[in-house]
Amino acid sequence: MRLQFVCALTLLANAASAQPLAITDAQRAEIDRLVAAARAAVVETRRDIHRHPELGYRETRTAALIADRLRALKFDDVRTGVGKTGVVAVLKGGKPGKVVAVRADMDALPIPELIEVPYKSTVEGVKHACGHDAHVAIALGVAEVLSRMRAELRGTVLMVFQPAEEGDPDGGRTGALRMLDDGLFANPKPEAIFGLHVMPTIDAGVIGLNIGPAMASADRFTLTVIGQKTHGAYPHTGIDPVPIAAQIVMAFQTIPSRQINAVHPTVVSVGEIKGGNRYNIIADQVQLTGTVRTLTKDGPATVKAKMDAIAKGITGIYGATYKLDYVEGTTVTFNEPALARQTRTVLAAVAGESRVIEPLPQMGAEDFSYYQQQMPGVFFFLGQRNEAKKITAMVHTEYFDIDEDTLPLGVRAMSSVVVDYLQRP
Repeated sequence: MRLQFVCALTLLANAASAQPLAITDAQRAEIDRLVAAARAAVVETRRDIHRHPELGYRETRTAALIADRLRALKFDDVRTGVGKTGVVAVLKGGKPGKVVAVRADMDALPIPELIEVPYKSTVEGVKHACGHDAHVAIALGVAEVLSRMRAELRGTVLMVFQPAEEGDPDGGRTGALRMLDDGLFANPKPEAIFGLHVMPTIDAGVIGLNIGPAMASADRFTLTVIGQKTHGAYPHTGIDPVPIAAQIVMAFQTIPSRQINAVHPTVVSVGEIKGGNRYNIIADQVQLTGTVRTLTKDGPATVKAKMDAIAKGITGIYGATYKLDYVEGTTVTFNEPALARQTRTVLAAVAGESRVIEPLPQMGAEDFSYYQQQMPGVFFFLGQRNEAKKITAMVHTEYFDIDEDTLPLGVRAMSSVVVDYLQRP
């Protein structure tokens, strides 16, 4: 009862703070008509890209397909090779106005495909296991809809097709940063940016939108515990880093559970432990590697300071030393509240009030957040879970798939959000 009451208050607060729709009924009807006409092409585009997955910074076939499609739609400017393999295109509307950006990521994952579908991956060991094929197909559908509405479009749309959201397979910088390095927003400069992600934890046909934090920051740490090597039969003659490292691992778990306010979700995970070279030799060092996820701006600095204090205290007790290498990565994906509330109004008009939810923030990360550091942005989720079709597998797994019947909803939602935004004062 209390949960229902709180949810009801949240819905009322969101509705009260949002302004009326700027998109007209005629424009909504036109978008619906254009999306219905493009449905088959959007589905086939997704299947084509799914059959030919490409890892980060290797998306040459995908980029060529995108660029050819955008040129055929008579976009005013189509640039390739942005951030190595990214594609950026500009569509100038028939009326003056603001500039808005739409982003879709292109890369696949080094994961084998273990489902039998007509569009199964033809590349061994590589699969679109995170739905980026759907993101590209939806964005191209949006590009087609907006190009057909160009004469009445108020302002300019920047379509951004980004490589390497999953990271550089060779260990370099993520795709968003490399596109920004290449002057992605130099000309024209958007005033807002929108993106979406398919999500198997949300039912098909439902849209998830967070007001404020949506996805966590993602940092990487490497802690080296330095001891003193000796014979395994005489441990007292050296400094054994193995039990010291074990104590540090356990102590790190007290950071989120006992040292951070419980209302600020925090994750500290040790993913790798390496050390030693023989069964009867005390190692000279042990290396711990892991990730830190937080949903607050100062979360990374807070966790780093606590990790440093723990390592210093535990190693000092036993006469060992340590080195902490903490690398801040993707920042918090944060939906600017005013823009997110207005976006929710549009999404509710598209999908239905009851089919737009505010899910709990996720501890996964998105480099879309780097764009949100440049301008207000909103990132929402397109539900995929459909038990009747056995579409339930999580992203980044061999069995992941999407419900293709949701693709038109994605195109309608994003097209409507863009048109509504451009028509606001």
